Amino acid sequence: VSFPQPAEKLLPSKSFIKAGLSPKLDKSNKSSGLDLKQDVVKSQTLLRSNGAQAKRALFERMNSEPLKAKDSKPKLKRSQSFGVSSASGIKQILLEWCRSKTIGYQNIDIQNFSSCWSDGMAFCALVHYFFPLEFDYNNLNPANRKKNLELAFTTAEEQADCLRLIEVDDMLEMGDKPDPMCVFTYVQSLYNHLKKFE
Repeated sequence: VSFPQPAEKLLPSKSFIKAGLSPKLDKSNKSSGLDLKQDVVKSQTLLRSNGAQAKRALFERMNSEPLKAKDSKPKLKRSQSFGVSSASGIKQILLEWCRSKTIGYQNIDIQNFSSCWSDGMAFCALVHYFFPLEFDYNNLNPANRKKNLELAFTTAEEQADCLRLIEVDDMLEMGDKPDPMCVFTYVQSLYNHLKKFE
């Protein structure tokens, strides 16, 4: 029997031999080249079908098995500094905290993060609760917005190291209904700095 290709090309590659998948070559039993060719074809065919079966089994397993807890990535959770996750819940709890600190103060009715803070009295009451010796709250006038805002912001900055996230001029320019997000952000910062003094 003659082959158009040298016999070396018909032998399986070294990777088949290393994996133990080579045809049985027994030097003592000299088989014909045809037997060798059939063994090589048979071993390569088995490899392909085994590979296809392995892939199919893998896909079936992936589709049928539920994800295990150890395989899945941990889910990120929203910050829960107030014990709730929704923005409206956080705002309500912060409003309640502000109300609890300003009970008994005149000219204070904290219902929102906008108009209730426009005259500066709520800021002054909140800061005065923590630093009552810094100024006399009873001498403040709601009509003097600029003085009230300046007093509250300066006292919070000096006593509690709470940076001004709102400028007095910006609050005055916004009028009777300041931007609720600006006020909320500053009040949240006040909360984080003032709660250390509780």
